[in-house]
Amino acid sequence: MYPEHRLTHNWLIKRLLNKKVSECLLPHVFGTVLDLGCGVRPFQYDILAHADTYFGVDWHNTIHALMADVVADLSRPLPFRDTSVDYVVSFEVIEHLPEPDLILREALRVLRPGGRIAISMPFQWWVHEAPRDFQRFTRHGLEYQLAKAGFTGINIEPTSGFWSMWILKFNYQTNRLVRGAPWQRLPARLLLTPIWWLNQTIAPVIDRIWPEDRETAGYFATARKP
Repeated sequence: MYPEHRLTHNWLIKRLLNKKVSECLLPHVFGTVLDLGCGVRPFQYDILAHADTYFGVDWHNTIHALMADVVADLSRPLPFRDTSVDYVVSFEVIEHLPEPDLILREALRVLRPGGRIAISMPFQWWVHEAPRDFQRFTRHGLEYQLAKAGFTGINIEPTSGFWSMWILKFNYQTNRLVRGAPWQRLPARLLLTPIWWLNQTIAPVIDRIWPEDRETAGYFATARKP
């Protein structure tokens, strides 16, 4: 799982994504799992508690430490045989791919019949890893892309409600105040850390009381190959 360090400005999004993985992926994952854009492999051991085999795929220009089992460019055909894996996962990656329909078609190709895919992606989120940040999809756009690739049984859930999304935007913006020499950063961090902790603790509670899923930090989608 993603580490949730409670004194940081963005631990809430990690908690929300961990919750979706626990609810929507782990009860169903099985067999051979392919993690596209695996980064530092935060879910490897959680997946292996349910599946048989895990392969991480990433490209050589990753901004993270290269921890892939297979180095490949996700903008090109995958170096895997047809119908060779049971589950494909990809967390916060599809927005960085210039041709997202290609990776979805490739995922369908390498999946065995009845295999499944799980994808998380941002929606209301700042531009990151520029210039390789190419698009955001609405729920309907992501459903269209999955269906066009050939997937069925599509289920898409918002990662957060409005209030968590809004608080995370506020925290990312105020985190920009923590800059300069260490003696300059310390007062800003001492001021902001309790605010960040409090607003991230309260925001999910407000989301439950005042629900709104048309504005969300992101989406978590699952689907299967016929």
